[in-house]
Amino acid sequence: MPYSLNPYAPKVRAYATNLVTQDSWSMRKVARHIGVEPSTVSRWVKQAPKQGRLLVIPTRSSRPKIHPRAISDEIVQRIVEIRLKHGRCAEIIHAQLHREGTQVSLSTVKRTLARTRLLKKRSPWKKYHLSGERPEVKNAGDLVQIDSIHLFRQDWQKTYIVTVLDCFSRWAFAYATKKLTAGQAVKAYQAAKQQAPFSFSCIQSDHGSEFSKHFTRTLKQSGITHRQIRVRKPNDNAHVERFNRTIQEEFRPMILKYKHNVSKLNQALKVYLEYYNTERLHLGIGCKTPLEVLRRC
Repeated sequence: MPYSLNPYAPKVRAYATNLVTQDSWSMRKVARHIGVEPSTVSRWVKQAPKQGRLLVIPTRSSRPKIHPRAISDEIVQRIVEIRLKHGRCAEIIHAQLHREGTQVSLSTVKRTLARTRLLKKRSPWKKYHLSGERPEVKNAGDLVQIDSIHLFRQDWQKTYIVTVLDCFSRWAFAYATKKLTAGQAVKAYQAAKQQAPFSFSCIQSDHGSEFSKHFTRTLKQSGITHRQIRVRKPNDNAHVERFNRTIQEEFRPMILKYKHNVSKLNQALKVYLEYYNTERLHLGIGCKTPLEVLRRC
């Protein structure tokens, strides 16, 4: 492990310095005790502040104090100014500086933002979610979006509605459940698959816990691709999100009436979905019904 990255080095330096300054050990004795050279202990003692017993002695930065190609303080201030005023990313700041006639590299802008602690770094524990290329929607079933609605009840419990919508025809399905798990999401997908007059090729969801690895494996076993949207980008699932709003507005009386009774809520959903798929005109598909679009395929 490099010296500058050793997480224990600050405490070891402080411990060695305390032995010399507080406990009156000789530098050679401390060096033998810790396993370093006496000159190293001497440098630690000179580096340490002269105030009481120390807990840590931080590692000094290895960045050079001067550099022949270092940017001027005016450029640094301009980078910080643009960042604080508009909150734009390094690429935009770099482009803005070029428009102003300041020639700096993009990496320089990023390093400046990092040194001034204005660069938001990604957590090393956060997993990357690769959504892959979005399939081109040419036929029914090419891209089916799935999501869930959370309904709060008076007893501080929740009732959930899992919604499924085909992007091509706007054919929709909904299933109410008391628990929102991967198993319930699979159950909703299987029920939608049985009722849909077309086959599914790709199902797209957000990163909810109900659309976990179990859900992905179940789809894969059926030869269906599971695609997840970008993190914190609900617009990627815009079609089903709009359906969620529609069902909460048009179906609101039934939701208020039956949200404590899942079986009756599912019966009411069947009646509403029959109207939604066969009678309700949709502006996004040329004022047609989903059934009319499917018949023309």
